[in-house]
Amino acid sequence: MNDQATQPQMLSLRGQYIKDISFENPRAPQSLLNLKEPPAIEINVDLSAQRLQDNMFELTMHIGARASQDKTTVFLTDLAYGGIFDVPGDENTDFERLVLVDCAYMLFPFARRIVAEITRDGGFPPLQIEPVNFAGLYEQNKGNIQRAAPQAAAE
Repeated sequence: MNDQATQPQMLSLRGQYIKDISFENPRAPQSLLNLKEPPAIEINVDLSAQRLQDNMFELTMHIGARASQDKTTVFLTDLAYGGIFDVPGDENTDFERLVLVDCAYMLFPFARRIVAEITRDGGFPPLQIEPVNFAGLYEQNKGNIQRAAPQAAAE
């Protein structure tokens, strides 16, 4: 019996890379000298994916963070971090869920580390982003799309 046929195929990460990165400290050095308390921080995480070949996908994780104090920007950072994945399956496979959930979980720790390092290198304490529930976000977004479709058809 062929062992490969009986073993389940798994996702594999073929490569990962920074597609785009930026850090802005628009008020330096005053922003570093006059920071009396931790700034308010807004964090956005977004995903985009594309099929490269039959079972090969690129997932790009966009992470944006804005720190502000007294309605003034302290720092901004944006990261687009990509990964290329082999995703096993056939026509019955939910590739969307595998890529937007499972592949996102694989990329997140690396993107999180880059954001922490760039904020530290920018002169601030490392920004430690809390873990993201990609499965929950996927289900929530899928439900929102399904609820919006009947409303759009009725208009």
